[in-house]
Amino acid sequence: MSDLEIIDTSQTSLREAMEKYLRGEIPNFPFPLGRLLGFRLLEGENGRVVLDFQPERQHSNPMGTLHGGVLCDLADAAMGLAYASTLEKGESHTTLDLRINFLKPVRDSRLEAMGQVVKRGRTIGYVECDITDEAGNLVARASCTCMTLRGEMARGR
Repeated sequence: MSDLEIIDTSQTSLREAMEKYLRGEIPNFPFPLGRLLGFRLLEGENGRVVLDFQPERQHSNPMGTLHGGVLCDLADAAMGLAYASTLEKGESHTTLDLRINFLKPVRDSRLEAMGQVVKRGRTIGYVECDITDEAGNLVARASCTCMTLRGEMARGR
Protein backbone atom coordinates (compact mmCIF):
# COMPACT_ATOMS: atom_id res chain seq x y z
CA MET A 1 0.00 0.00 0.00
CA SER A 2 1.55 3.34 -1.03
CA ASP A 3 1.38 6.43 1.18
CA LEU A 4 -1.64 7.76 -0.71
CA GLU A 5 -3.42 4.52 -1.51
CA ILE A 6 -7.08 4.34 -0.53
CA ILE A 7 -8.65 1.04 0.52
CA ASP A 8 -10.95 -0.39 -2.15
CA THR A 9 -13.94 -1.51 -0.07
CA SER A 10 -15.31 -3.55 -2.96
CA GLN A 11 -12.26 -5.83 -2.61
CA THR A 12 -11.70 -5.84 1.15
CA SER A 13 -13.47 -4.53 4.23
CA LEU A 14 -11.93 -1.76 6.29
CA ARG A 15 -11.98 -4.19 9.22
CA GLU A 16 -9.77 -6.60 7.19
CA ALA A 17 -7.37 -3.76 6.37
CA MET A 18 -7.11 -2.82 10.06
CA GLU A 19 -6.50 -6.44 11.02
CA LYS A 20 -3.73 -6.73 8.39
CA TYR A 21 -2.11 -3.51 9.70
CA LEU A 22 -2.24 -4.76 13.31
CA ARG A 23 -0.63 -8.08 12.25
CA GLY A 24 2.12 -6.18 10.40
CA GLU A 25 1.03 -7.40 6.96
CA ILE A 26 0.67 -3.86 5.62
CA PRO A 27 3.14 -1.17 6.72
CA ASN A 28 1.01 1.97 6.65
CA PHE A 29 -1.89 3.26 8.67
CA PRO A 30 -5.09 2.37 6.77
CA PHE A 31 -5.79 5.89 5.42
CA PRO A 32 -3.66 8.78 4.12
CA LEU A 33 -4.70 11.57 6.53
CA GLY A 34 -3.94 9.38 9.53
CA ARG A 35 -0.47 8.73 8.11
CA LEU A 36 0.07 12.44 7.45
CA LEU A 37 -0.85 13.43 11.01
CA GLY A 38 1.00 10.51 12.61
CA PHE A 39 -1.84 8.42 14.06
CA ARG A 40 -1.05 4.83 15.04
CA LEU A 41 -3.62 2.08 15.35
CA LEU A 42 -3.05 0.22 18.62
CA GLU A 43 -6.19 -1.91 18.85
CA GLY A 44 -9.04 -2.71 16.53
CA GLU A 45 -11.92 -5.08 17.00
CA ASN A 46 -15.57 -5.19 16.03
CA GLY A 47 -16.95 -1.77 17.02
CA ARG A 48 -13.93 -0.56 19.01
CA VAL A 49 -10.65 1.12 18.02
CA VAL A 50 -7.77 2.67 19.97
CA LEU A 51 -5.45 5.18 18.28
CA ASP A 52 -2.20 6.64 19.59
CA PHE A 53 -0.93 10.11 18.68
CA GLN A 54 2.12 12.11 19.73
CA PRO A 55 1.44 15.80 18.96
CA GLU A 56 4.38 17.83 17.72
CA ARG A 57 5.00 21.58 17.41
CA GLN A 58 3.46 21.74 13.91
CA HIS A 59 0.13 20.58 15.39
CA SER A 60 -0.10 23.63 17.67
CA ASN A 61 -2.37 26.66 17.49
CA PRO A 62 -1.01 30.23 17.98
CA MET A 63 -1.30 29.84 21.79
CA GLY A 64 1.05 26.85 21.77
CA THR A 65 -1.52 24.19 22.59
CA LEU A 66 -2.72 21.40 20.34
CA HIS A 67 -5.05 22.77 17.65
CA GLY A 68 -8.66 21.73 18.21
CA GLY A 69 -8.97 20.67 14.59
CA VAL A 70 -6.26 18.05 15.13
CA LEU A 71 -8.15 16.71 18.17
CA CYS A 72 -11.25 16.64 15.97
CA ASP A 73 -9.34 14.69 13.28
CA LEU A 74 -8.12 12.22 15.90
CA ALA A 75 -11.63 11.67 17.27
CA ASP A 76 -13.10 11.45 13.76
CA ALA A 77 -10.50 8.83 12.80
CA ALA A 78 -11.12 6.74 15.92
CA MET A 79 -14.89 6.88 15.53
CA GLY A 80 -14.80 6.31 11.77
CA LEU A 81 -12.52 3.29 12.12
CA ALA A 82 -14.63 1.90 14.98
CA TYR A 83 -17.72 2.14 12.78
CA ALA A 84 -15.82 0.82 9.74
CA SER A 85 -14.83 -2.23 11.77
CA THR A 86 -18.51 -3.27 11.75
CA LEU A 87 -18.88 -3.08 7.96
CA GLU A 88 -18.81 -5.91 5.44
CA LYS A 89 -16.96 -6.05 2.11
CA GLY A 90 -18.74 -3.77 -0.35
CA GLU A 91 -20.00 -1.45 2.38
CA SER A 92 -18.64 1.96 3.22
CA HIS A 93 -19.85 4.77 5.43
CA THR A 94 -20.06 8.50 5.83
CA THR A 95 -20.25 10.72 8.90
CA LEU A 96 -23.52 12.65 9.17
CA ASP A 97 -22.53 14.81 12.12
CA LEU A 98 -19.70 15.20 14.60
CA ARG A 99 -19.67 16.90 17.99
CA ILE A 100 -16.63 17.43 20.20
CA ASN A 101 -16.10 18.94 23.63
CA PHE A 102 -12.58 20.17 24.42
CA LEU A 103 -12.03 19.56 28.14
CA LYS A 104 -8.32 20.16 28.79
CA PRO A 105 -5.55 21.88 26.80
CA VAL A 106 -2.75 19.68 25.47
CA ARG A 107 0.85 20.83 25.16
CA ASP A 108 3.34 17.95 25.21
CA SER A 109 1.47 14.75 25.97
CA ARG A 110 0.98 11.57 24.00
CA LEU A 111 -2.73 11.00 23.40
CA GLU A 112 -4.92 7.95 23.14
CA ALA A 113 -8.30 8.01 21.39
CA MET A 114 -10.77 5.21 22.01
CA GLY A 115 -13.66 5.05 19.55
CA GLN A 116 -16.60 2.83 20.44
CA VAL A 117 -19.79 2.06 18.51
CA VAL A 118 -22.62 2.64 20.97
CA LYS A 119 -25.55 1.75 18.70
CA ARG A 120 -25.37 0.14 15.25
CA GLY A 121 -28.53 -0.17 13.22
CA ARG A 122 -28.82 -1.44 9.67
CA THR A 123 -28.13 2.02 8.20
CA ILE A 124 -27.47 4.50 11.03
CA GLY A 125 -25.06 4.20 13.94
CA TYR A 126 -23.97 6.29 16.91
CA VAL A 127 -20.29 6.34 17.95
CA GLU A 128 -18.41 7.98 20.83
CA CYS A 129 -14.74 8.73 21.46
CA ASP A 130 -12.76 9.65 24.56
CA ILE A 131 -9.32 11.20 24.12
CA THR A 132 -7.01 10.95 27.11
CA ASP A 133 -3.49 12.18 27.79
CA GLU A 134 -0.68 9.97 29.04
CA ALA A 135 -1.68 10.68 32.67
CA GLY A 136 -5.16 9.33 31.92
CA ASN A 137 -6.87 12.74 32.03
CA LEU A 138 -9.84 13.22 29.74
CA VAL A 139 -8.81 15.80 27.12
CA ALA A 140 -11.85 15.65 24.80
CA ARG A 141 -15.04 13.71 24.30
CA ALA A 142 -16.65 13.38 20.87
CA SER A 143 -19.63 11.70 19.27
CA CYS A 144 -20.88 11.21 15.75
CA THR A 145 -23.64 9.69 13.70
CA CYS A 146 -22.58 7.46 10.80
CA MET A 147 -24.53 6.13 7.84
CA THR A 148 -23.71 2.81 6.16
CA LEU A 149 -23.47 3.01 2.38
CA ARG A 150 -24.20 0.02 0.16
CA GLY A 151 -24.36 -0.77 -3.54
CA GLU A 152 -23.98 2.25 -5.83
CA MET A 153 -23.74 4.60 -2.84
CA ALA A 154 -20.62 2.76 -1.56
CA ARG A 155 -18.76 2.61 -4.91
CA GLY A 156 -15.58 4.67 -4.88
CA ARG A 157 -15.96 5.63 -1.23
